[in-house]
Amino acid sequence: MARGYRGMTPEERLADRRERLLLAAYTEFADPGFSETTIERLCAVARISNRAFYECFTGRQELMRAVFERCVDDTTAAVVQAMRAAPDTLDAQVEAGVRAYVRFVTADRRRARIMTLEVRRADDRVNAFRRQKLAVLAQMMEKALSEFPDGAPDNVRMLVLGVLGALQELLADYLASPKPEHLDEVIRTGAHMFRASLTAR
Repeated sequence: MARGYRGMTPEERLADRRERLLLAAYTEFADPGFSETTIERLCAVARISNRAFYECFTGRQELMRAVFERCVDDTTAAVVQAMRAAPDTLDAQVEAGVRAYVRFVTADRRRARIMTLEVRRADDRVNAFRRQKLAVLAQMMEKALSEFPDGAPDNVRMLVLGVLGALQELLADYLASPKPEHLDEVIRTGAHMFRASLTAR
């Protein structure tokens, strides 16, 4: 195979530029934010040309979609791992899932801001993709919780989606507040909402 610039093939060079843009967007979309981050700024941080940007992404919206997808996929993996390691009871599964979600999202402020605040500032297509990705996470949690027939009502899917939405708002408030609640309180509140919803009859 022919080697290109700096010993990389054209495909490897494209992948390298794409990864550098993802890393730049991960920081810049979080602060100063999606609306304030221009393509020129992203290219400067990633050390690529504006022309090279459009070889990787059609625009900022597609780049935000890719960054958000990686954030959600990483978060989902953390939640799955935590729930698999937790005791096989409804309470333990709920606690493990909520704790892993909140802790992992907020472990990096950039991830937290992108997932709860900045992704919503993109266009309608990105927001539709946001809902789609969160629905996949909800389906995973629904499948795990539905294995407890005495604790999970028939409409568990809607309840999981609703509580995930509420968790998003709790985290948005946590990030925006000058004096936020302790993170453990956010976890306790989220777990309580899940338990109350799932056991309601």
